[in-house]
Amino acid sequence: MKELDLLKKDWQKDDHSFEQVSEIEIYKMIHKKSSSIVKWILIISILEVLLWTCLSVCFDSDEYLEKIQHSEFIPYFEVLTYANYAVILVFIYLFYKNFILISTTASTKQLMQDILKTRKTVQYYVWYNLAMLVFSLIIGFIIAFVYNPEMELLKDKIAENNKVMVITVGVLLLISLLLFGLFWLFYRLVYGILLRRLYANYKELKKIDL
Repeated sequence: MKELDLLKKDWQKDDHSFEQVSEIEIYKMIHKKSSSIVKWILIISILEVLLWTCLSVCFDSDEYLEKIQHSEFIPYFEVLTYANYAVILVFIYLFYKNFILISTTASTKQLMQDILKTRKTVQYYVWYNLAMLVFSLIIGFIIAFVYNPEMELLKDKIAENNKVMVITVGVLLLISLLLFGLFWLFYRLVYGILLRRLYANYKELKKIDL
């Protein structure tokens, strides 16, 4: 925001006519920066979908289910996958819609509203992905434990000794927390930085609108 600070310093030094020019220039600069930020949010979300699609091809859940001889779960996972992609595509459409709105906005108040709307959409998107991660981990652990024949030895040990069950649950919780933490950190760094910059723009606009 160095350019904005310089403009505001000049704004305070000169007369009222220059104040009006500076206000317009500040708005244009914030408008441009906000549009750029939302564009990057859209691009990153698309790249993220492409990344998960590539990973799903490399790690095929259908092959795993066939390996443990429980292919009857495949249709359910396909429905879940399609539903998940449908929700993500809706979010991407909303990001695109927000980008168009911010790019074409002509008033300060409307730009402020569009910025807040975009921030909420991104926050919902992040929490949805984190919730889906937790859900997927729970389903994956249940299927692996209940239906994978390789888990029979572990089940016998748990039946014989409760400590083994406590250790197993502890390990699963630790793995889940580590994965959740990594994903949360990723979203915090990538989307969090963009959202903080977007909110900084909102606060600058609020000063102009007063």
